[in-house]
Amino acid sequence: MVELIEPAAEGYQLTLRLDFYKIPQGKESSKIITEIASIQAAILSCQLKDMLTNVTSQDTSQGMYKPIKLVYHPREPFFVVRQPEKTTAVFPMRFQEKTDVIIATAFFQELMDVGSSEAWVKVPLCAWSPIPPPELRGEQMEDLSTNGGFISFDILPRHVKGKRLDKTVWNLLNFYAFVKYHVKCTRGFIQRRMRKRLDNLVKVLHVASSEEDGYAIDPQAAGCGCIKSIISVPKPNNTVRRRCRNFTRKIKRMRCPIKIQGFRRFRRRWLTVPKFSSPFKYTKLD
Repeated sequence: MVELIEPAAEGYQLTLRLDFYKIPQGKESSKIITEIASIQAAILSCQLKDMLTNVTSQDTSQGMYKPIKLVYHPREPFFVVRQPEKTTAVFPMRFQEKTDVIIATAFFQELMDVGSSEAWVKVPLCAWSPIPPPELRGEQMEDLSTNGGFISFDILPRHVKGKRLDKTVWNLLNFYAFVKYHVKCTRGFIQRRMRKRLDNLVKVLHVASSEEDGYAIDPQAAGCGCIKSIISVPKPNNTVRRRCRNFTRKIKRMRCPIKIQGFRRFRRRWLTVPKFSSPFKYTKLD
């Protein structure tokens, strides 16, 4: 069901042709598709295992250790530099949003402080720098242009002995996913704390304004989404509504005006506007 194409497509190291008609149906299909999708991880893990186990080999070029570029995630390469006594893994960090850069920078600095403490002496040494480390001199500019700096780990022979080798390889291949997961969780935690703080401030403002206006507000429900929690007067029942409607109809049916004795004579004598005659005459113009 899988055929290897040689030579590989331009720009790629491996090209496979899949025959979907030969893939069995049911639960076996998902298992086979998972195995095919993990080919890249298997190849890179084999290469990385070979680099980590042969830490004593001399792979130099003109007196300088040449870094090896590995790409596990698209647009997220990392470099492995083999040295006589250790292997250094360097990760260029890139983020799309400025807030992620701030959170990640604080995370890297905290990671360096924790890694340099006495309780974590046996773990690989972690270092972060906003500029490229000396091991990456001469690499392409597009690989060194980052906004989150460079973080590196020193892998010693004791970190790849026995069962530790698989765990170390897995952690290096998924370091980008590990950082992005923690950055997103931290950003969500900060946003929840900000919304909670805003909700508490709105409650205080509503309670203060209600006390000044003489209203009664439920303090537990005076947040952002519960502004309409003012305790109102109970609604009148149907009997009160019917009485008010009848009283209004009676007022509308009253047609008789109120009469005052002698008011007409008083209005004719004192409330009439006098007529004035003007000595000037005007002629209408056409």
